[in-house]
Amino acid sequence: MLAGRDEVRLASLAAELGAESCSVDARDLGQVELCMKRAAELRPIHGVANCVGSLLLKPAHLLSEEQWDDVIDTNLKSAFAVVRASASVMSQQGGSIVLLSSAAARIGLANHEAISAAKAGIEGLALAAAATYAARGIRVNCVAPGMTRTPLTANLLQNEAMAKASAGMHALGRIGAPHEIASAIDWLLDSEQSWVTGQVIAVDGGLSRIRSRS
Repeated sequence: MLAGRDEVRLASLAAELGAESCSVDARDLGQVELCMKRAAELRPIHGVANCVGSLLLKPAHLLSEEQWDDVIDTNLKSAFAVVRASASVMSQQGGSIVLLSSAAARIGLANHEAISAAKAGIEGLALAAAATYAARGIRVNCVAPGMTRTPLTANLLQNEAMAKASAGMHALGRIGAPHEIASAIDWLLDSEQSWVTGQVIAVDGGLSRIRSRS
């Protein structure tokens, strides 16, 4: 079951994959709950990934209240909505919930105040939910990417100098690829990882943990 608010892209991807789809604003708890219930009516839900995010790079003193609210709602509120709805429908058979954090939640990056706060909140949410729902067999984990080449980052990375500087911040010396993030999400969703919960897995080229000598 694919869910998203861009109905045109959602329908196109659903047709490509032969999947069901549900139009939903992930920031709306009620809409997420209804979508999850609809999915559960089709078949038992064993895995849910919340691949919602935004990118707003501004220092705190230039952030408007509306911009702050949007970043928090898009990232943290949507993650809470997914945990809330998923825990309800998974309570009988257990399952895996994967949330998306960011390297920016673990390392201080200039002009990342809003997104860093939101993603750090997601990591805290995952830890608490992992503890709450472990007895029901529900695992909750995070994947925390570094800079990844996606439509969301296209405007930043189309500047050659900025792309080179960003790649240089990562110890492996390059920008991440979407399939590398997707692979980690897929690994956590797999029932083979039934003893993995409450973890934040960094898929960030070393950004949040190490520095290269160069």
